[in-house]
Amino acid sequence: MGTTDWRTVNPSGDRRVVVTKELPGDRWLQLLTRAGYRVDVCTSSRILGPEEIAAALQPGCVAAIGQLTESWDAALLATLKQAGGVMYSNYAVGFDNVDVAAASALGLPVGNTPGVLTETTAELAVALTLAVARRIAEGDRYMREGRFNGWLPTLLLGELLYRKTLGIIGAGRTGTTYARMLVEGHKMDLVYYDVLPNEALEDYLADYGGFLEAHGEQPVHCRRAESIEDLLRAADVVSLHAVLDASTQHLIDAARLAQMKEHAVLINASRGPLIDEAALVEHCRAHPHFRAGLDVYEDEPALKPGLAELDNVVLVPHLGSATSWTRENMAALAATNVVAVLNGWPVWDGPDVRPFLADPSPQAAPSILNAEILNLPTVTDTSIDDRALRRRTA
Repeated sequence: MGTTDWRTVNPSGDRRVVVTKELPGDRWLQLLTRAGYRVDVCTSSRILGPEEIAAALQPGCVAAIGQLTESWDAALLATLKQAGGVMYSNYAVGFDNVDVAAASALGLPVGNTPGVLTETTAELAVALTLAVARRIAEGDRYMREGRFNGWLPTLLLGELLYRKTLGIIGAGRTGTTYARMLVEGHKMDLVYYDVLPNEALEDYLADYGGFLEAHGEQPVHCRRAESIEDLLRAADVVSLHAVLDASTQHLIDAARLAQMKEHAVLINASRGPLIDEAALVEHCRAHPHFRAGLDVYEDEPALKPGLAELDNVVLVPHLGSATSWTRENMAALAATNVVAVLNGWPVWDGPDVRPFLADPSPQAAPSILNAEILNLPTVTDTSIDDRALRRRTA
């Protein structure tokens, strides 16, 4: 491990934890050092390759906190295990960068950081939606280039969202929160596509529609689409909130882009490979009134050729969770997962992770993805004792 790109905190600690990037705030570091661990932190902004990470795990590492930009595949996880590692904690809620099956085979718990990104990521998707629909990025460039000579009736005309139709693909926590923000804020009808019906969302929007009617306004409507194509044909705005797996790779391809309205808006703040980016470039070139807003990219951090030159696409650098509150709490959750596993504490099975956002937090791991597979003890109460423990059964 090179000394120039790494710093060591609490060098006298009895067990060594490797953290592959500097994390926001200081609570995460306090949690680790208070537990008596030596912490080696990479200070470089470069994305580390597997060889660099493998080298950093030696000599001896009991746990690592890594990043979504790193591939924690079977080989790297085996290196962690060989170095003395007993767990891996992902600084993200998503985990498509981790071979969880390989970790489970090695007996390594894999932590992640759910529950603190939902509103933040949904807000970013809303911000992209408004920026794209109202051509904010184009207007900013127009002003900075000194081209504004006064108000014009036809200058940078965008799309009105009020009372239009919103489509979301993936009605989980973030998709649902994003949908509610736009439906409540702009009185949009909602059509959603998900493998499972979201009855809670449907009931909520039915109640909201009743509230609007009681105040003399037109109600909003919500329905579950029969297919993705059904949704694409109906929606004025389409936002992607699906997980990334083999079935959702290039979920939006050339054929499905062709199903969308001429003036539609497409938003992706989920995972880049959900969109065939090359097909999106060609579609945006051929349909100048079609607009897209992207926070994530198929070959991140690289862009497909031609994407950056398109005026009808807004690009931001993976900012979905980028608020201080969210990123600092993600760091604290990632560190708490490490402390909990190394101390043999149970895994949290409560309704949310809010008890972990303040000191003192429960003596439990906030989120271990493979807890059931590894048959780890779980707890559902904030008062942790032997009586509260239970063991999951398959």
